[in-house]
Amino acid sequence: MGKFGVTEIILVLLVVLLLFGGRKIPELMRGLGKGMREFKDAQKGDPEADKKS
Repeated sequence: MGKFGVTEIILVLLVVLLLFGGRKIPELMRGLGKGMREFKDAQKGDPEADKKS
């Protein structure tokens, strides 16, 4: 398992585009960003994140 090159990244992005279509990708990225944000907040023990839920 080596490093990913530009060709591999482009190939993966094309496969994702074909599988999900152009309309679903922004929704998927939004969900991924929200999940990452929640994970970071939980890692830090952020009391503000607890109040939002």
